[in-house]
Amino acid sequence: MWQEILPNAWSFEYSQKNAVLVPVAALGVGGILIYWLRSRHKIKTIEMGDGWWGSGERSLKGREDDSIRPFKIETSDKEIEDLHRRLDQARYTPHVEGAAFHYGFNSSYLKEVVSYWRNQFDWRKQVEVLNKYPHFHTTIEGIDIHFIHVKPSYVPHGRAVQPLLMVHGWPGSFYEFYKIIPLLTEPAKHGLNEGDLVFEVICPSIPGYGFSEAPHQQGFDSIATARIFHKLMKRLGFKEYYIQGGDWGSRITTNMAQMLPQSVRGLHLNIVFLGKQGLGRLISIMLGAYVPWLVGLSREDARRIYPFMQKNVYDLLRESGYLHIQATKPDTAGCGLNDSPVGLAAYILEKFSTWTDKSFLHKDDGGLESKYSLDELLTNVMIYWVTSSIVSSMRYYKENFSKDPNLNAYNRFGVHVPTGIAAFPQEIVHTPRTWAKDVYKNIVTYSYMPRGGHFAAFEEPKLLAQDIMQFVRKVEQM
Repeated sequence: MWQEILPNAWSFEYSQKNAVLVPVAALGVGGILIYWLRSRHKIKTIEMGDGWWGSGERSLKGREDDSIRPFKIETSDKEIEDLHRRLDQARYTPHVEGAAFHYGFNSSYLKEVVSYWRNQFDWRKQVEVLNKYPHFHTTIEGIDIHFIHVKPSYVPHGRAVQPLLMVHGWPGSFYEFYKIIPLLTEPAKHGLNEGDLVFEVICPSIPGYGFSEAPHQQGFDSIATARIFHKLMKRLGFKEYYIQGGDWGSRITTNMAQMLPQSVRGLHLNIVFLGKQGLGRLISIMLGAYVPWLVGLSREDARRIYPFMQKNVYDLLRESGYLHIQATKPDTAGCGLNDSPVGLAAYILEKFSTWTDKSFLHKDDGGLESKYSLDELLTNVMIYWVTSSIVSSMRYYKENFSKDPNLNAYNRFGVHVPTGIAAFPQEIVHTPRTWAKDVYKNIVTYSYMPRGGHFAAFEEPKLLAQDIMQFVRKVEQM
């Protein structure tokens, strides 16, 4: 009898254990599976970290002064007299006959620019123009960061104001955005919309550019800049914001989106840098010349990319000599530019010629005054001159390319925030949407702009403003 009862009892106990263990095991396996699936879709982000760029060692006592201090650009008789003296003593080399801008800045036209600069350009008046928007300084990671912060004068009832950070590049400055700011802060007044979108615009100067203090330590790159600009926006009280950039601003704002995607409502770019090309890209380039539709290229992409060697190799080599100097030994060339206003103007303004329109290479005046006024161009040059910031701005290339020669080290993180891309036809390089998707995973708008080049906000402010609004409108409706 006991022989019959004991096996039955043991069997009953075993089944009870199974009744507990099987669900527990199932829950464990299920939990692991869910974790694995979630981890596959987890967005990788750049670690924010921290930094110190002030002079000497970081003080361990007390916290950093986080006050926002009003700032005003000023000038003096001494500053203007020194400039005039240097302009009067400039030496010129005769240009090669018929060379136009093929050898760089045409010296005959340079004399005309310098004559205007010396005798007609009014720096005091331009300082007033610069001061028409509110300027500020704040100290972040040991250096003073300069920015302008423009709020709308009128906000329609019930409308939320969208904060927008706009970041410049080289050889530009915060001044590039002066024509686009009123279109964004007062769009209805300029016939851009019915008041459904209103922005407040924040335009910082990259540290080492203009009125932002230059880093005193080595290693200041776009990641450090992205972190500082996030800190700036947080200090201004913003939890979420839109960001926009071209040139270095494109890389900085891309890094911002990769660093704190939860803070970035949307990213808008007017140039996309993808860095190193792989085998897939090479195949795409080869087939795209004959069957563009097969590799995801549109007719407009093909028109802008081909002939490939001419547009993506020869033209880039011609336009990137400055880059190799600045990415290796910027201080050597920079010391001459910092001492000569004429040399500085030639070095900077040459970029505003061929980067605006490649055909301007064939014009004796570089086509400069067909898109900009001399007052506008010289005001940008003066920002570099009066702040002695040309060398520190050139060092930015050294700091970035030394760490990341192909500028693609951070592409593995991807950009998952809503992204808008405005592709201007005269831009230095064209990146089709299908290529951009390798890094920018959530492209909401991609626009083939009808005209314009590298300095979009400076050259075609209305076109760029319209594209930004179209992008933000779509994001807000998502």
